[in-house]
Amino acid sequence: MDAENIKDEQLVADVRKNLDIVLRENLQLAGGIDYTQFPSLIKSIWQAKSIFLIASGRSGFSMRSAAMRLMHLGFSAYFVGDTTTPAIQSGDLLLAASGSGTTGTIVRAAEKAKQAGAKVIAITAGSTSTLVELSDHHIQVPAAEKQDHGGSKSKQYAGSLFEQALLLITDAIFQTLWAIDGTPAEELWKRHANME
Repeated sequence: MDAENIKDEQLVADVRKNLDIVLRENLQLAGGIDYTQFPSLIKSIWQAKSIFLIASGRSGFSMRSAAMRLMHLGFSAYFVGDTTTPAIQSGDLLLAASGSGTTGTIVRAAEKAKQAGAKVIAITAGSTSTLVELSDHHIQVPAAEKQDHGGSKSKQYAGSLFEQALLLITDAIFQTLWAIDGTPAEELWKRHANME
């Protein structure tokens, strides 16, 4: 297929239709979440000495965004694998996201965190996996895993819905934590990067 031969009107219509699909699927997913899973997560973040976040691929970008927002709130938050990430210790929290719950690097990080005495909270698409078994608490996001090509949960490619939902859910968690914290936006702004 040659994109140059497609009429502009068709491209406009296709982008609009596909954005509608993305938004509709995320709204449907939001309606299927068990929100009773979240109080334990919120309290664990609040009580942790340091918060470590890990995910791979596009999910990793969502979790980096979550780490940034936690830092804006004044938490000691680190994305696992960055060169300035310290050792995880007892009293810390590892927030680990993997659609499948079987991603090797994430499972190994959870094992290390448990050995160090840290708490592990898993965010996965499925209800059972190695990561879920290792976790102290599990958040299930009812999205298709990246190997689910049947289209029953999402018309989007691979794990797109999980990755998008991860960003939206962690933003909702930030908003909840921010409301509890009560720090004015002007104060949070002082923590934003200023060497851009």
